[in-house]
Amino acid sequence: MTQALDDLVRLLGLEALEENLFRGQSQDLGLPQLFGGQALGQAAAAATRTVPEDRYLHSLHGYFLRRGDAQLPVIYSVDRVRDGGSFTTRRVTAIQKGQPIFFCSASFQGREHGLHHQPTAPEVPTPDVLIAQGQAVHQRFHDHPVEFITVEERHACPPSRMVWFRLSGGSLPDDPALHRYLLAYGSDFNLLLTTLLAHDVEFGDPRLRIASLDHALWIHQDPKLDDWLLYVMESPWAGSARGFARGSFYDGDGRLVASTAQEGLVRIQS
Repeated sequence: MTQALDDLVRLLGLEALEENLFRGQSQDLGLPQLFGGQALGQAAAAATRTVPEDRYLHSLHGYFLRRGDAQLPVIYSVDRVRDGGSFTTRRVTAIQKGQPIFFCSASFQGREHGLHHQPTAPEVPTPDVLIAQGQAVHQRFHDHPVEFITVEERHACPPSRMVWFRLSGGSLPDDPALHRYLLAYGSDFNLLLTTLLAHDVEFGDPRLRIASLDHALWIHQDPKLDDWLLYVMESPWAGSARGFARGSFYDGDGRLVASTAQEGLVRIQS
């Protein structure tokens, strides 16, 4: 792995302080606050550390309470809410300076078979085709392993965006739990920004105040974050200084891997 990818994996590898209590280091991405994906990924990792190895994260629902400080570590306190016959439930609180900055509920399940259906994945060019056609591979942040290729953007309502997304820099360990909390980390990229497309407002506009309020993630099948995933996003509503967006992750074979939804503060100051 490259140093950047190894750093990200280590970021989500928490230090155990006590039973149900973990410490995570922080990553400064140059944002005014701690990147929300860090809280999502580290909270998922903390919860995962307290469940049996044969149970996997399938849903996470979180709220961002206060602006986190990227210069300080984060403490994660895990409440073992329930250990059932089929499902395991955890509540995780992220703490800085003695106050909660984020909390979430996370649910885990063992492997089971059942009824299956899913929508058909959009027919879009593969990453190899897009790169051969001259489409650029972007990084949201300099020297960061998350990279994406924009497939399509729609500015008419409802605004939408499709990007191919992956973690670059080598092969990740074959650990399903690791890929799931890396997906939690990466699901925060680009999603809320989809609300801006209908209004021709760019991220970085000095009038814009944008921040996540809540985030939900449902993981349907094992993701592979070192392979390309198609992230399909749309924003059906914005108003009252808030925006709402939802997304779907498809793998290269067209399988629906995960679904996500987020509401956030989207305020334009005069």
